[in-house]
Amino acid sequence: MVKKIKSFLFENKTTKQTIAKNTFWLTFGNIIGRLLRVGIVVYAARILGAEGWGLFSYAIGLIAFLTIFTDLGIRAVLTREVAKDNNEEKTTRILSTSLFIEFALIAISALVVIFIAPHLTALPGAKEILLITLTVLVFDSLREFGFAVIRATEKMEWEAGIFILANLSIAVFGVIFLQISPTVKSFTLAYSVGTGVGTVAVFYVLRGHLKKLVSSFSTKLIKPILSSGWPFAVSAMLGGLLINIDILIIGFYRTATEVGFYSAALRPVQLLYIIPSILAISIFPAMSRLANKAAEAVRSVLEQSITLVFLAAIPIALGGVVLGREIISLLFGSEFIPATASFQILIITILVNFPAVILSDAIFAHDKQKILIRFVAIAGVINVIFDFILIPKFGIVGSAWTTLLAQAIGNIYLWHKTRQINHFRVLRHLKKILLSSIIMTVAVWFMALLGFNVIINIILSAIIYLGILAIMKESLISKIKSSLIAKITG
Repeated sequence: MVKKIKSFLFENKTTKQTIAKNTFWLTFGNIIGRLLRVGIVVYAARILGAEGWGLFSYAIGLIAFLTIFTDLGIRAVLTREVAKDNNEEKTTRILSTSLFIEFALIAISALVVIFIAPHLTALPGAKEILLITLTVLVFDSLREFGFAVIRATEKMEWEAGIFILANLSIAVFGVIFLQISPTVKSFTLAYSVGTGVGTVAVFYVLRGHLKKLVSSFSTKLIKPILSSGWPFAVSAMLGGLLINIDILIIGFYRTATEVGFYSAALRPVQLLYIIPSILAISIFPAMSRLANKAAEAVRSVLEQSITLVFLAAIPIALGGVVLGREIISLLFGSEFIPATASFQILIITILVNFPAVILSDAIFAHDKQKILIRFVAIAGVINVIFDFILIPKFGIVGSAWTTLLAQAIGNIYLWHKTRQINHFRVLRHLKKILLSSIIMTVAVWFMALLGFNVIINIILSAIIYLGILAIMKESLISKIKSSLIAKITG
């Protein structure tokens, strides 16, 4: 049994087993890693207060926006091309050329941070920590490049381990540095050091792939790589704008304290966004192989994947709305209660975001990147326009409503275009999930009225939800259970 479990977790055999293995590792790694990150975020927010936390969030948000320019789609192209072709010589050339492009983009972004970024912030104190966050940009960019190589080889167990190590390092150094000096600058430095540990680890794991990088560089591959990646790059840039523009505009019109409140509302929701990403990363290599070759197989993967993310998204969104105040208070303390309304609105966005992640990967696997550009452009333009209209008048609540509206409209377009590529159907699979979620939400509300502790409420509600699905014999639950048992037992 031990040998079979080890084989299942550390070897790539069949497509289904590899997807299951990678999903397990990414789920495990992200759960542990994100919990560590949440722990230090909560600790730092409580130590720094709303204003200090807002200042850190603003600086990191600005750097996160600039980080998207260090990719230009080359990581996704790298993953796709290596997954499609096992030719070692070609793989090495692509890897070498892509890494050199990455270094050039990082250098350009560093110049932007040094000479332009200081003029983009209106909050006092933000400029002081920008040079420290520049190191975060460098470390994050290089680590994500390394992860692209790992994903191409479908060895997500390495990615999971490194992700946990990086977040553990951030948490440990964060606590130590804040104990020594409870300031924004101190925590930013700890964040940078922890991120650097993860970057060193990923390149150590990939040391065997890096030996021939200098000699394998090919100027002829620069144009094909950038040409293939630019539609995805534009989509990523617009997506980065969509994610980070809210905090940047809030920081321009309002105060650091309000930035802190909005960041507190956004952080738990962004943590949840990782759920569909885990599944999407796992299925992307397989979907790339099946795209344009096996439409029925792609349809099956799409329907099951989207149904699976809805199985998680619907109860989380409904429960989050009901328990919004209690969740914010539990995580960040009573000082952050003004973030409640924004959190309750933002938690609804997972109903849009979860399936959109799967659809975006399906479109990219079919080499239809221009659809992603239009999708994100629609959402991005709406988000920016309404941010400038609503934030000055309604503050962070206006920003939250803008985010939900922009994502919803963009997602309508994305669904329409994906169904033109592959006419999948999902609604027929959601009846039991919807009914179970509604019953669970009533239970959540009733327990909240009775004064149940929020953690106990969440645990009991999850048991109720899964129990109802089991009683109604939801097929997706049965498939997951039987698939795991079959893979483990051989």
